[in-house]
Amino acid sequence: MALELRQQLKLTQKLVMTQQLRQAIKLLQLNRLELSDALQAEIEQNPALEEDITFQDKVPENPSSLSSTTETTEPGPEIDVTEGFKVSDSLGDVNWEDYSNNFDSNFSFAKETPSADAPSQFEFISEKPGLLAYLQWQLAHSDLDAGEWDVARYVIGNLNRYGFLEIEIEDIMKYTGCERDDAEYIVEVIQDLDPPGICARNVSESLYLQLERMGQENSLAAVIVRDHLPLLETRNYKALSRATGKKKPELEKAINFIVAELTPYPGLPYSNDDTNYIVPDVYVKKIDGEYVIQLNDDDIPRLKLSSAYQELLKNDRTMAKEERQYLSSKMKDADWFIKSLYQRQRTIFKVMESILRFQYEFFEKGAEHLRPLILKDVAEDIEMHESTVSRVTSNKYVHTPLGIYELKYFFSTAIPREGEDAMASESIKTMIRKLIQDEDKKSPLSDNAISEKLAENNIQIARRTVAKYREQLKILPVKHRRHAK
Repeated sequence: MALELRQQLKLTQKLVMTQQLRQAIKLLQLNRLELSDALQAEIEQNPALEEDITFQDKVPENPSSLSSTTETTEPGPEIDVTEGFKVSDSLGDVNWEDYSNNFDSNFSFAKETPSADAPSQFEFISEKPGLLAYLQWQLAHSDLDAGEWDVARYVIGNLNRYGFLEIEIEDIMKYTGCERDDAEYIVEVIQDLDPPGICARNVSESLYLQLERMGQENSLAAVIVRDHLPLLETRNYKALSRATGKKKPELEKAINFIVAELTPYPGLPYSNDDTNYIVPDVYVKKIDGEYVIQLNDDDIPRLKLSSAYQELLKNDRTMAKEERQYLSSKMKDADWFIKSLYQRQRTIFKVMESILRFQYEFFEKGAEHLRPLILKDVAEDIEMHESTVSRVTSNKYVHTPLGIYELKYFFSTAIPREGEDAMASESIKTMIRKLIQDEDKKSPLSDNAISEKLAENNIQIARRTVAKYREQLKILPVKHRRHAK
């Protein structure tokens, strides 16, 4: 069989994601804080887009028209941003570099080139090294045998975010099976690591360890932090003078040294805890016995096309062809951006409206009455694609009379019940939490006992399922919940 090269024609259909479609999808999945940043970035990059500072907030007659834009026309048929867009660009004009798997933190509808120092996708998929990783890296250079390594890992695993040891030597001996001398030796080894003051039991010991590292263990500052820390906290110089026999100038010098050179919480700078602020995207309020949905438009600017550039394009006949093309492109981009933003707000409103219809019992009676719900149910109700609903509900929050919930919270798998309607898994988690809250702390409920109590209410779930739900609720197992009698 001979090998040869041939040319063949093949006719296929492909959905090519235009820049406009990518922008609409990106806007749809941004959360409230990210959207505000995206709007400001777009205003800075596109001169044809500007904030309408003359816009006055008014309550629209049609609540479904609530929007973050100046769109005022009567809305037409709902557009599904996942499918149904017309691809007007020819394949010859497609820039295939747009579809490479690169993270673009400065993505703009204005087709601006990303900055050279833009972060890569790898900076978002790796875990930030914290205190535990830093201590393990240092211990890797220590001369510890296998048994001592196990004890050391157990000790640093029981340090809190401040770097303090939360267990006693007896606990280390009990759970690792080591001798007291070995446990005390490992604690001393960790206390010699960086940062100074790590693995202390309290602030006083941490400060003393830091002074000891500086060779100041016999100084006046060491005496103050070791024996008179409460007096230091209140700056009670008279009591400190009587207790130490030193005069005020000496005490002030020692205290100033402590404040300037020492840190009470040595582990805090290595904490990788991120503070995430939740700003609701939509409000559900009960007014006169009826639930009203209101989009959160606070801090989101009202956008409009630049009237100056519109006038320039319309009346300036002396403008060069390249300049006219540039301004026309920017105007088109700005117009599409406003429409995409308006569509995003309307889609969020429609999804929340559908969730309210499906989960009305939840808003009336609480989490135990949450119904099983999947994305397909809402998608069919509002006549959109499931992926669109998924994007809308990701990282979006609603403020309700019962509290703030992520929109994903209202979607839950169904747990069948014999002869009765199925229950949502979130409702069962709420029941488990309530059972544990009401249990006898001296004789807490085991996972098997919780499973049996749920079975009394015709909820048949296995013990391992109870354990899985309990772990998701971050509730300790029975042996750690038991209080001494």
